[in-house]
Amino acid sequence: MPLVRIDIRKHKDPTFAKRAGLQVFAALQATMNVPDHDLFQVLAEHDAEHMIYDPQYFGIPRSDGIIFVQITLNEGRTVEQKKALYQTLAAGLERELHVRQEDVFINLVEVKKENWSFGNGLAQYATS
Repeated sequence: MPLVRIDIRKHKDPTFAKRAGLQVFAALQATMNVPDHDLFQVLAEHDAEHMIYDPQYFGIPRSDGIIFVQITLNEGRTVEQKKALYQTLAAGLERELHVRQEDVFINLVEVKKENWSFGNGLAQYATS
């Protein structure tokens, strides 16, 4: 059950953030075995003063087209799955939305299953 947060600079296309979210979901399904309908995302657009990034960190030239993708998910995926996600997502955003791969910043936050409640005040994944 991933929870995805996508942050971008204000975009002239009002559908851009949602379309980016669909690319994230497709990459998660292709690489992390995320099931259909497991789609939970927070999409945010920011003005220039509220979108801070280093344009050269790790020698990667970034532009104002940067997109931050933070995914909170259950722990247990392999390093190979994570690398496949990064590659698949960057390629999909470039292909479908013309986002430079240098501008795709991804962060995974892994949590234990008992750290989720899907509603009704219950910990649906908790085993005890």
